[in-house]
Order: sequence, then C-alpha cells, then structure tokens
Amino acid sequence: MNTPLAERLRPETLEDYLSQQHLVGKDGMLYQQIKSCVIPSLILWGPPGIGKTTLANVIANESERPFFKLSAINSGVKDIRDVIDKVKKSGGLFTAKNPILFIDEIHRFSKSQQDSLLEAVEKGWVTLIGATTENPSFEVISALLSRCQVYTLNAFSKDDLEALLQRAMTEDKALSKLNIELKETEALLRFSGGDARKLLNIFELLVTSFENEPIIITNALVTKQIQSKAARYDKTGEQHYDIISAFIKSIRGSDPNAAVYYLARMIEGGEDVKFIARRLLILASEDVGNANPTALVIANNTFQAVSVIGNPESRIILSQCTTYLASSPKSNAAYQAINKAQQLVKDTGDLSVPLPIRNAPTKLMKELGYGDNYKYAHSFENNFAKQEFLPEEIKNTKLYNPGNNSREEAQRNYLRALWKEKYDY
Repeated sequence: MNTPLAERLRPETLEDYLSQQHLVGKDGMLYQQIKSCVIPSLILWGPPGIGKTTLANVIANESERPFFKLSAINSGVKDIRDVIDKVKKSGGLFTAKNPILFIDEIHRFSKSQQDSLLEAVEKGWVTLIGATTENPSFEVISALLSRCQVYTLNAFSKDDLEALLQRAMTEDKALSKLNIELKETEALLRFSGGDARKLLNIFELLVTSFENEPIIITNALVTKQIQSKAARYDKTGEQHYDIISAFIKSIRGSDPNAAVYYLARMIEGGEDVKFIARRLLILASEDVGNANPTALVIANNTFQAVSVIGNPESRIILSQCTTYLASSPKSNAAYQAINKAQQLVKDTGDLSVPLPIRNAPTKLMKELGYGDNYKYAHSFENNFAKQEFLPEEIKNTKLYNPGNNSREEAQRNYLRALWKEKYDY
C-alpha cells in the first residue's frame, strides 16, 4: 500500500477529528461556524503535524464546499489567479457556499503573492484558509490578516497521540490485520516530537519492518531503529523548535560558544534570517533588559540590517549580535514586571485613575476635578515630586524590582532614595 498511514487515517468529519476541542468541540467557535455554514476566512496557526491541513479538509467536507489547495512552497501569483478564474467560471461566486482556497505554509508567500489574494477574499469570491507554523502577526501582511480570523491550534497531548496510535491499529485496513502490542510509547512520542504525521510514519515503518508476529513495540526497539539516523535541522519540523529553543537558552545562559553553534545550525539549515533576528530582538528585552539597555538597540539594528542585507552576509551580523547578547549581563526584571502588572489588571479590573493625573481637555472635566493638585515633576527639586500614581485600591504595590547587576543596582539606589517611604527597594 503506497499511501502513507497518516494519509489513510486522515479524518474527514468533525466527529473523527482528534484534538483542538477548544475550536471544534461543541462549544468551540469554529464548530459553531461550520455547523451554521457561515465560515469566515481563517488563518490556522500552530506547530507542524497537528492537523491544520486536515482541519481545512474537514471544514470543506462539513460545509459541502468546493476545495482548492495550494502550497506556498511551489505556488505563485499565477497559480492563485488560475484558481480564482476557475471559481469565476464555475458559477460559484456570490453563493452561501463559496469555494475554499487552502494555502499551506502561507507565511512563505511574499508580500506581492499575499496581495494577489486580497480582492478575492474581500469580495468573497473564495473563503481563504491559510496554514502557518509562524506567528501570522509577523508573516501575514496586515491587509490580509485584518480580513481573516486567526485560530491557534495546540500541540497534541500525550493522550491524543496514544489515541491516534490505537486508532491506527484498529481502523487501518493494513495494520488491523497485524498482531501488534504497543507495550511502551515514550520513545515513539519523543522521536515524533508531538508531530502526529511523523508519529504515524515512524509507527508504520516499525511495524512493517517485522517479518513475524507478534509485533511488540518497546522503547528500546524504537530507539534502536531511529538512533542510527543523523538528526538534522528541519525548519518545517520539530527540529525547528528544538534548535531555536537551544539557541535562546544558550544566550540566556551566557554561553556564546553554544549560541553561535546553534546559530550555525539554523543558517546551514536555511532558516529565515529575519526569524532569527526577531528572536534576538525579543531576547534582548526579555533576558538582558535594563542590565544592558544597549542590547535592545543592537538587536533592533541587527533586525534592520539583515532585512536589507540578506544572505550570505547576514550570518556575520547575526553572529555579532548573538555573541554580544550571550556575553551581556542578564536581567528579566522588566519581563517579570509586565507579567505582574498584567496579572494585577486581570485580578482587579478597571480601577479608577486618580483624579490629579487624569487628562482634562474639557471645561466640564476641569470642573469635576480632573487634573487638580497634579504636581509637575520638573517644577520641583531634582525633577521629582511625591504623589500617588496608582489607583487607591492598589497603592504602594511594587511591580518592578531591579535585577542584581551594576546598572540595575544604580536604578535601585535611585528609586530607593525617591520612594523610601513608599516602596521597599
């Protein structure tokens, strides 16, 4: 049987679709849209092998709509126009069930390619469903993104993946005829990295390699079969996430040697240099922060530079930024501060802003006391005047705690001198 197991098991209905219950469960927004046949254009965002393509097929089947599929890897503007022309000629325009155009890896489309979709989406000639492993806020143009709802698909749980293996053994025509004992699953799940498609591929490879029954799947057996295959960076697979994680953690751990090694792994694997630069930009604020404020400036300049330079010279710029960040003092104080602040907002709701620091653009607002008794800091000695800025219910709440490094110690001393009677610095 030449058709891969993952394809043979691909569900065609919502009832058979595994996982993503937050979207397709009875209370899920997507479930309601599918059942009402009012389906907007969508962007499905999530890691590889979690059912984005399958979900697009299910939506088309459940809503009984024509289905056109393109891959951004090997399709261009001409292919998009060909599909739209077919839709127009088929007489499917302006109906309640307009065709679905599914574009896999839509983040790989250039701006001009994405632009070519706008009219068809805006006028409702097609319902666009795009699948992406990258943050659509970065990879999908704003004009197209504003016309689509973004749904995040979650990685499969261990229970989901084990249920998928059981389904393979009981429902697949070929495998159901074999005597398979799934004694251990940890190695299967580890090597598949949560990718259901890869899990089924590995599983099929294992069981079809046996000449005799029964087939007993153990961790040792799986490891023996897989370990001989050299791991390589695959920017579309789970290695993408493993390597970028190792890259970030090496910088955070102040090891420039490991960091530049993982940078090389990504570059040699053909990773998008802007993707790497974006991660450096985030890290410069999250993990270096005020311990070295220049880090954010360098990371931002790195992003701008690689956007202009491109390959192969971008590797030099990325290496400079990587080694600089890895060699910088670290602080996550700003990161922790915003986390605490957001949690406080969620816990306390919309508290009233103190009257002295409210804006008073109208006469009525001034009469109501907006802005009364506000102390303009620059009118006082050392450009500071003690006053209350937080709402009454949470006054004296300290959210920012400077880190233990020379720059933030200077901040701590400055703040302690100003607020010694209010905050414990």
